[in-house]
Amino acid sequence: MSAFQKETVISVKHWTESLFSFTATRDPGFRFQNGQFAMIGLEIDGRPLMRAYSLASANHEEALEFFSIKVPDGPLTSRLQKIREGDIILVGRKATGTLITGNLLPGKRLLLLSTGTGLAPFASLIKDPEVYESYDSIVLGHGCRQVSELAYGEHLIASLRDHEFLGDLMRDKLVYYPTVTREPFRNRGRITDLIASNQLFDDIGQPALDVETDRIMLCGSPAMLEELHAMFTARGFAEGNHSRPGHFVIEKAFVER
Repeated sequence: MSAFQKETVISVKHWTESLFSFTATRDPGFRFQNGQFAMIGLEIDGRPLMRAYSLASANHEEALEFFSIKVPDGPLTSRLQKIREGDIILVGRKATGTLITGNLLPGKRLLLLSTGTGLAPFASLIKDPEVYESYDSIVLGHGCRQVSELAYGEHLIASLRDHEFLGDLMRDKLVYYPTVTREPFRNRGRITDLIASNQLFDDIGQPALDVETDRIMLCGSPAMLEELHAMFTARGFAEGNHSRPGHFVIEKAFVER
């Protein structure tokens, strides 16, 4: 049996010159936990060219969804960004990753902090009813350079608000906090600075970080991950993993940057 299954592209949406998302068919036997990633790619000259991509779709959805950056010189994304409906992609048969709720200690507030396409695993998690059952409040922070780069996240949140089942759950518990660094916007600044200064919490009218109640997932640029890791560790938060749940978890597998 091949390590990859062939799936058919269902739809492609280009959000900006540098960001796109796409959906593909899902093999009935492909199982994953919300927040995980899989290896996906294309067959090039008879050989698979694969990279790690977070699953933006929830595990209860029939199709697979991915959110990707376009890298002009990237071995994979330079080709992947040109896919169209009906094309074939390769998907690894096994999903993995640290951004799963089982790697966190029980808590009351879940912070999902992302930059760029690091939003993808959280797109999966905020469609999971069990996440809403496990936490009193969920804060989704998404940092980008420009307002246009927030389009995928804005569309996601709008579609969930209208969802017949998840809509009620998220209206009661989910706080969406988009921020940009290079253009005027209602929220300005880097996620790291907004956390450190408590500005993010002031803006949403919630208490500052508390190791007793807050649980955190991080996915984004290496610089953001390094800075927040140091910040949280200094404040007494312990990093979790598959063998020992903690106060925060980080996804360290990235698509081409």
